Amino acid sequence: MSKGPTLPALDPATVDVRKGSSYPEPWKTSCGEREKRALGDALGLNDFGVNLVRLPPGALSSQRHWHSHEDEFVYVLEGELTLITDAGSQVLKPGMAAGFPAGEGDAHHLANKSKDWAVYLEVGSRSLEDEVTYPDIDLFLTSGRHGKSKFTKKDGTPY
Repeated sequence: MSKGPTLPALDPATVDVRKGSSYPEPWKTSCGEREKRALGDALGLNDFGVNLVRLPPGALSSQRHWHSHEDEFVYVLEGELTLITDAGSQVLKPGMAAGFPAGEGDAHHLANKSKDWAVYLEVGSRSLEDEVTYPDIDLFLTSGRHGKSKFTKKDGTPY
């Protein structure tokens, strides 16, 4: 009888699912059914994070945002996602990727406008200096690793 992989390998199905988002209300709901498995954390990675994400029909990956000090990368595994950036929108299908260099100010997110779940990998650097700007809503994030992030309104008022 085989036991399954041991570190440094893992079966993503063994990693706990985090459902929803850490956004304060009223923005939390739009990502409420999103499922993430923090593969990078489970593997002990420090310099970058890797999440396996399942996004249900009608859901957003996040609020539209951009990072001051973190690069982001997404790779679509299953389903169809609409990438929305400052330049407009385009459809991403399995095998397609998108990247967002730190500090460029191109606000983005993914929307699942299809009738089926979509699955993708998201990879991001883990800068302790990162700030996240949400141009469409009154939200700002000062980042920190492992739950030490702080959401505020754009004027600095805490939630």
